[in-house]
Amino acid sequence: MADGEKPYRVYKGGRARGKVPTAPRPERQQRSEGRPSKPQGRPRWGRRIGLTLLLLFVLVVGWSVASYLSFRSGVEDANARLPKAVEAGLAPQDGALASKPSLILLLGTDGDKTAARADARRSDSILLVRTDPGRHRLAYLSIPRDLRVDIPGHGPNKINAAFQLGGPALTMKTVRALTGLQPNHLVMVDFDDFRTVIDALGGVEIDVPKPILSNRFDCPYATDARCRQWQGWRFGKGKQELNGKRALIYSRVRENRLDPAENDLTRGERQQAVVEAMTDELVGPGTFVRLPFVGGDLVQPLTTDISAGQLLQLGWVKFRANSARALHCRLGGEPSSIGGESVLIATEENTAAISMFTGRSAPQPPPPGTTFGAGCVVGRSSD
Repeated sequence: MADGEKPYRVYKGGRARGKVPTAPRPERQQRSEGRPSKPQGRPRWGRRIGLTLLLLFVLVVGWSVASYLSFRSGVEDANARLPKAVEAGLAPQDGALASKPSLILLLGTDGDKTAARADARRSDSILLVRTDPGRHRLAYLSIPRDLRVDIPGHGPNKINAAFQLGGPALTMKTVRALTGLQPNHLVMVDFDDFRTVIDALGGVEIDVPKPILSNRFDCPYATDARCRQWQGWRFGKGKQELNGKRALIYSRVRENRLDPAENDLTRGERQQAVVEAMTDELVGPGTFVRLPFVGGDLVQPLTTDISAGQLLQLGWVKFRANSARALHCRLGGEPSSIGGESVLIATEENTAAISMFTGRSAPQPPPPGTTFGAGCVVGRSSD
């Protein structure tokens, strides 16, 4: 051992016994430096998740844009079909539909294009819908088509005759004279094309309150002999999926041979049920998925002043509304016959029902024991 060398290493603060550590071999150091490090798993999975989320975001945005463009194109056609005179008679909308109450007049034309009724352009359904976004509530008011009213400029007649005499503009004036309410918006639906909307939605679910056997209208058979043997349209009790044709038939049933107490007022309640079911489907996620392909079909039967953006707001209001608190109202009257026609003569109950519909008084059902009484019920249409 050379002078000055010691069998231990000296460290600051002391010394450690043992062998003197040898320098690493050059080849080992090179192999260690050249060996690639193991890849880290977390950063790679993070990138994959990030890319997936980005692709999903781009897909949703692209699908939303395509859906809106398809929908907007159909709505613009529906807006163009509305006469300017009708639009001028509407009350201004106070703020956005999504946040402010609105009153919408829904008119359903009978769509009967047979030779016997080619010139009978009467409104088959007259329905007022009131939105209340602040309370997450919708209210419906059915007006019987046989209700006898004063048609401005034409005198007393059934209210559905206003459409034949002066179209939607005169119908709107007549409804305002009857109820004291001026709609903010108007929607007209051709019931003959009504089925197109429901078929585009893939059908609607209706909860039928009681079995129905209708009278023989719109016979589905080609020969008179077969139609004479046919009993009528049947609907069982309970929830059921209806396509466009069946939903249209259900909303038009005026006579239930299994329950003679049913009448045109209960028919209006069925129409309310179909309208509610249809709007439920319109704001559902399944419709959003198909919207780029069916956006135009959904508004094809419509004539309205409501823009595409306002319809989307209306869908949001419906989506947020509590169906258990929905208000279902109807006007009524005393049955009578004038000039060989069956009519309803309005009573003071109608004034009370309008007050309930607008929220100025608490809802009360039609008086017990009355077939054509006016009133309102919460959460379901009256039976």
